[in-house]
Parts: sequence; structure tokens; C-alpha cells
Amino acid sequence: MSASDAEPSVDLVTLGQRLRHLRKTRGITLEQLSATVGRAPSQLSLIENGKREPRLSVLQSIASALGVTVQDLLRPEAPSRRAGLEIELARFQQSPAYAALGLPAVKAGRRLPADALESLIGLHRELSRVLTEQSATPEVARRANAQLRADMRQRDNYFAEIEAAAARVLQSVRHPTGPLSQRGILDIAAQIGFSLHYVNDLPSSTRSVTDLKNRRIYLPQVASGKGHDPRAVVLQTLGHFVLGHEDPAGYGDFLRQRVEVNYFAAALLMPERFAVDFLTAAKADRALAIDDFRDAFGVSYETAAHRFTNLATHHFGIPVHFARVHETGIVYKAYENDNVRFPSDVTGAIEGQPVCRKWASRTVFEAEDPYSSFYQFTDTTAGTYWCTVHVESTRAGEFSVTVGTPYEHARWFRGGDVTGRTVSHCPDPDCCRRPPAHLVDSWSGNAWPSARVHSHLLAALPPGTFPGVDNRDVYDFLDRRA
Repeated sequence: MSASDAEPSVDLVTLGQRLRHLRKTRGITLEQLSATVGRAPSQLSLIENGKREPRLSVLQSIASALGVTVQDLLRPEAPSRRAGLEIELARFQQSPAYAALGLPAVKAGRRLPADALESLIGLHRELSRVLTEQSATPEVARRANAQLRADMRQRDNYFAEIEAAAARVLQSVRHPTGPLSQRGILDIAAQIGFSLHYVNDLPSSTRSVTDLKNRRIYLPQVASGKGHDPRAVVLQTLGHFVLGHEDPAGYGDFLRQRVEVNYFAAALLMPERFAVDFLTAAKADRALAIDDFRDAFGVSYETAAHRFTNLATHHFGIPVHFARVHETGIVYKAYENDNVRFPSDVTGAIEGQPVCRKWASRTVFEAEDPYSSFYQFTDTTAGTYWCTVHVESTRAGEFSVTVGTPYEHARWFRGGDVTGRTVSHCPDPDCCRRPPAHLVDSWSGNAWPSARVHSHLLAALPPGTFPGVDNRDVYDFLDRRA
């Protein structure tokens, strides 16, 4: 089929099934149809078996002979349940996974009993489930995180295509400027074709559930208490559809989608145009401050910090790093394009690693007032960095949220003239890992700590297309709400 007369994205298997179904319901043989459309029966048989893509002129002749329109032939749904199963079997047998088994294809003709067809489909579905829903090992997760962070670094954590998508959405609901209201979120949901429903029985493994059949998004009536902005949860869910996401093909794909929808939500809550205008004015006054950025748009400190990393390098040439660190010193999230050397394991993963005790992410917990604005210069083996840190309390303990930049860029920030300074020699173990000699002398051989081993350190990640989500709970919930 040439580019000029082709019908794009034609499903040949479904087309063939519809053609055969319509021909047989009208009592027309292949030979009779062949004589009417001027094509050999063998050519028509290839079309019915999904092995040949017909020209548009041939489709028009066939449609006319059968008394239907070309659109009727090209409809995506199967003409009957049996035909649907035959189409599904054909697709399974065309997959690379099945081809790799080296088994012959089973012809799903009328001579194949219905129970045999059902059994084959069941086997193929289970094979597909096993292959696509394997558990990701912790190493797979770490490598996927490391790769994603490298991709973000390469583009300075700026996603032009997502910025453009968010701008189009805001324009479609005529959002002028400033914080996005609940009314604005409802308008955006309606514009995309969804209604929002707040419920008190959402499955515990989910933050939201989307009913694609009825175009409803179910959300919790009460915020989770884990630091999630309720508006962001809605916008992240909508982001999957605006950005055209499909079921994740693997754990790396799942992580990438999470990053993209988080970015999309932040780009709606803090639109690029107005956020850049705000930051430009603050930079001119040498008063860039995450606190002010947060307050101007009514978002959480962490959202403001993330959004700043999206825009700082692309628009202002300021390289930055971001870290979310638990009070125990363990990194939960981190990003950098300023060459700061986060601790990492052999896979390049940062998550789960302890940061230096001299870094602002940890010294903030020793400050007299850790909940006030905290600034610090740190001399490291990679250079001197200035950091601003905010501490937030959660059910899992306290976390520091840090935004840092190399020494020469500190002048653009409020607190850039701070005198507080530390020196870090990590990864040298003598910096902060190795106990002082006098403590080693006193306690070496006389201590036996009982380690608190978290179960997730020994287990694989939960299986499933969406890790950790209990599909039984989700389907039961949707059935109740339908």
C-alpha cells in the first residue's frame, strides 16, 4: 500500500476477521466475492487471514460488494467473541516471546474446538503475565534509578515537551497566573474528559484509581499525611493521559513515568512562564529562596525545590543539586548536575547510601533551630558548595530537603553570605565513618549491636505492572463503585 492511498494503523488481523464474518453472514463465497471485486480468491484469502494489507481501492470494492462502508471494515472491535479470541491468539503467536520458543503456530480456524481455543488463550495470557510481571530485584531497581538520574542530568532536569503539554492544558482552561485552585483542577479534569470522585474506601496500595470505562478518577477524601499535596495527586493522575502513557513495560519505564507525571503536576502548579518571571526578579535582587518560591505558588517545600531544579540551569545557567535525606543520614532521593559527589554503590545507585556527616543535609539536624532557614558552605573533594536546607516531619521521621550549588553561584541566593562552613573529606573513611581511636580502643570487641533489618532489603520489589498495587483490591473497588 502506498503512502498516498494507505489507511494508517490498520489492524490486519481484525480487518480480516471482519471481512470473513461479513462475507459469511451474507452467504457469499470467496469465489463469488472474487468475481465481484476482480481479485483472485487466493488474494482475498490472504487478506482474510491478516497476511496482506489491501489497497484502499480494493477495500472500497470489497465494502461495496458486502453492502457496508470502508469504516465498517476498519472498525477496531472484533465482529464476535469467537473472532475476538482468534484475533488474540494470532497476536500472541506473532509476539517475539512466542517466536523465541520455536513452537509452530496453531491455525485458529473453524475446525479448532472452542474449548481448545479457550485453553490456548489461557496459556498465552499466563505466559505473557509471567514475562511482563516479573519481580524486579533490588539491583534492577537501583540500576534503573541510576540510569534515570543520568538521563535527567543530561537534560539538566528540564523536559521541554512536558512544559509545552502543561502550558497547553493551562491555556485550554484559561488559567491566568498564580496558584492553581481546586476549581482550576476540576476544569482541567473535565477538559481531559474525567470527573473527580473523593471516597473513603480507596485501596490502601493506591493513591488514586482511574476508571477508564466511566472516565472517573477516585481520590481519598483525606490527605494521606505523607506529604503529598492532594492537588498534585490529581494532576499526576491526569498527567498519565495527557502524556500518552501506556502500561509500564518494566521497572525503568515505571520510574520514568513517575518522574514525568510529577514534573507535569509541578508544571501546572508552578507554570513555567510565571515561575521564571518570579525567579528572574529574585535573582536580580540576589534573593533567590526556595521558601519564597514555595509561598508564591502555595506548594510544598519539596515541590518548590524540585521545580527550582527544573528551571535553574535551563533558564539561569545555575547548576544545582537536590537531596532528600532521612534524619539517620540515608539518601532517599537525589539529583545533581553540578558535579557534587553523592555516595553511591557499585551500580551507581545513590538511594539508600549514607551522606557525609559534614554535609548540610545532616548538620541541619544538629542546629539550634533546625526548622528555620539553614545555610552552609561545605568544602568537598569536588569543590565548595553552598546549600539551603529545610526540615520536614513525617510519619517515617524527619527529612532534610537540600538545594545546593557551587560556591560561585551562591551570590544569587538569600543566605549566600552565610559564614557557617564545614570540611568534608568523604569518601575517605577517616572523615566521618571511622570511629575515633580512643573509642575504638575502649569498645572494639566489646560491642554487639542487634541490627534492625528492614524486610524490604531482603525482598524483591512487589510484582505487577504497577509494583505493589493489589489488583484484586482495585477491581473489587471499581466494581463496588461502578
